[in-house]
Amino acid sequence: KLPIDQSEWEGYFDESGHLVKSWDFISSNILDRGLDPSVRSEAWKFLTGYYPWSSSRDERLAVEGMRRKSYESLAKMYDKIQPLLETQFRGFSQVCSFINSDLQRLYTRDAQGQTRVDKKQMEKILLLSYVCNMEAEYQQGFREMLLLFHLLAEQEHEIYWLFQFFLQKTEHSCVMNIGVGKNLVMLKALITFMDPTFAKHLEGKGTQVIQSLFPWFCFSFQRVFKSFYDVWRLWEVFLTGKPCRNFQVIVAYTLLQTVRDQILRENMAGDDILMLCGNLIDLDADQLISEACSTYNRLLK
Repeated sequence: KLPIDQSEWEGYFDESGHLVKSWDFISSNILDRGLDPSVRSEAWKFLTGYYPWSSSRDERLAVEGMRRKSYESLAKMYDKIQPLLETQFRGFSQVCSFINSDLQRLYTRDAQGQTRVDKKQMEKILLLSYVCNMEAEYQQGFREMLLLFHLLAEQEHEIYWLFQFFLQKTEHSCVMNIGVGKNLVMLKALITFMDPTFAKHLEGKGTQVIQSLFPWFCFSFQRVFKSFYDVWRLWEVFLTGKPCRNFQVIVAYTLLQTVRDQILRENMAGDDILMLCGNLIDLDADQLISEACSTYNRLLK
């Protein structure tokens, strides 16, 4: 199925810029077909909550101006309190060091060697994000997430707010100290319910295997794909909430099923299982989403 392209996307709006298609219609089509790169940047503003679904074209222009001013105000506030944070808040300097170290390891050039993103800008956004949402803390996966938003949007305030709204939408699944542990518990329960034989093997041979799969959730499966386009494809499905809440757990179960037979056949234990799971790379998002939807349908039955 071809993704939703520019022509089709524009047909979802009336003359005033109001959406004439329902949320359910659009999200179901995104699940089934995905978004063409030409519409992804705008569509994600609706999916994340950057734009209200009921807004007109003029209202969205006003929202854009408000987002810009809000970001500029936050940046000015940060500049004023940064010296205080450095001297009074012990954890701030440590987070600054973590972010700087992470960004140094981030490859930011394209295939032609051209710089794709500004690391200084990324550092500023990550620090501002941390200061404005300390409950979520800072985790290594954020730098790679932010890179994709940097490539998705042009303006600094757009990158910041899209990243913030994405984290808010997915914190129950990708934020380490909020949702990742819950996902691992659900994944273990799902394996026990759907595949008792496999669950028994994991219990006997690799008691920490499930807990050690937390990078899948922290990075929102970013490292299993062959391209950024595949990551965006899966993430936009997560943003729709289709076909169910906690679809990320179904995706993780589906990934495990691709190596299940080999694990059982070779009687693999913990470290070998983790190595095998870590070698799941260069996957196709459309295929994974389709297989995960099939898994969900079997779960319903």
